[in-house]
Amino acid sequence: MFAAALLDPSLPTPAGLCAGNGSDPGLRFAVYRNNVVHSLVTVLGDTFPVVRQLVGEDFFGAMARRFVTEHPPTSPLMHRYGSGFPDWVADFEPATDLPYLSDLARLERARLRAFHAADEAPLDAQVLVAVLQAPERLAVSSLILHPSLAVVPSPHPVVSLWSAHQQDDAARDEQLGQLRLDTGESALVFRVDDDALVLGLPAADAALAAELAGGAPLGAAQASHPQADLVRLLSLLLRHGQVIGVISALGDSPVSGQVNAHHTLNRTPHSAQETAP
Repeated sequence: MFAAALLDPSLPTPAGLCAGNGSDPGLRFAVYRNNVVHSLVTVLGDTFPVVRQLVGEDFFGAMARRFVTEHPPTSPLMHRYGSGFPDWVADFEPATDLPYLSDLARLERARLRAFHAADEAPLDAQVLVAVLQAPERLAVSSLILHPSLAVVPSPHPVVSLWSAHQQDDAARDEQLGQLRLDTGESALVFRVDDDALVLGLPAADAALAAELAGGAPLGAAQASHPQADLVRLLSLLLRHGQVIGVISALGDSPVSGQVNAHHTLNRTPHSAQETAP
């Protein structure tokens, strides 16, 4: 009852509360409730800054307070809070005129997740070439990709929307003015050192990347996405250190880089954007 009332101002003050100085416990509880809700709204605003900019402070505040009431935290680790926000936004009726908003939130959530993923040593490119040089091994081998990596496909230009908001106001407005909101874009998100990169990928390459990240063998993944450029995608992943191991179905021992210390949880996100070739 206390936790529910803490997040929902429509509920009465929990019974049994008292103030040591004799003041009204209801008033003091209201202040406490406001501070808790404000803190959680701030967490969401820091996690989804571009969503907040697009809809404005007032709209975002009202939307975030509604989410906080319906979905209170389940973990003391605040970087995990808001994982369900993108799906929730998709069903938030006042935002139905902004169909790209939920996918943009998924992209921003993927960036935060990338910052808190474990550090892993990349696989040396020459080692991968040696493992996959036999055609029969290539088809049945699966890549182990960096745990920070995520694919965010969308029927809307989420990469361009996000990128525009990394510019100054004039450049942002110019870029936004040229956007067609019915143009789909796919994002590849991952961390390199202290930066979370957002790369725009062709839809077929993004779908192939998602299959590889899910552990699909290279041969099967390529067959499922014949329009994708496997060589281009592998080159991109290797160049950014996103391949950390390879497993062959022929019974070979897995090959991987060394595992480093886990990524620190208090790292301040930086912004970086790149377009894949």
